[in-house]
Amino acid sequence: MVNYISGRIAELTPTYVVIDNNGIGYLMEISLQTYGSLEGKGDARIFVQSQANPREGTTVEYGFASQEERTLFRHITSVSGMGSSSARMILSSLTADELREAILAEDVARLKSIKGIGLKTAQRMVLELKDKIVKGEEVSADSLFRQDTNAAADEAASALQQLGFSKPNISKAIQAILKKNPAASVEQIIKAALQML
Repeated sequence: MVNYISGRIAELTPTYVVIDNNGIGYLMEISLQTYGSLEGKGDARIFVQSQANPREGTTVEYGFASQEERTLFRHITSVSGMGSSSARMILSSLTADELREAILAEDVARLKSIKGIGLKTAQRMVLELKDKIVKGEEVSADSLFRQDTNAAADEAASALQQLGFSKPNISKAIQAILKKNPAASVEQIIKAALQML
């Protein structure tokens, strides 16, 4: 099985990418998340996931800009009743972080807002994926406060938890604050988070 392909981006659209590797063009279906990561780049490393299409008797290659997104794709397609098209739609609608947060926070309404995802499917996703995300390969519950955040963010998160706010809401607020001001102090993070929570 092919794990990844590196090469020149020969063609890029919001739905597929063609990677030229030594004169061979590999076409892979992609999500909008991967499209955004590849846009403007000349070369890329694309992680590959092959999915059989039983109706047509063919295999479709899906490409991902990161292993993290591919892992989430695999998790989503492991949910009963969820196919590759639904997984790609979900990963086009939410970033990897947003999807993890929605599942960990059991935010069924957010999942249900994605085209093609009904109430029962959203509930099934939460039920079947929550443990995989907490105990799985790519995250732990505490890594909602991601490693790329700093000590000030960790301290602020701890203080906000003591004030009674939930981890997923704190995580979302802190990530938004650090996007605007990566060097924010503990006090600045707490003040800004209190206005958002």
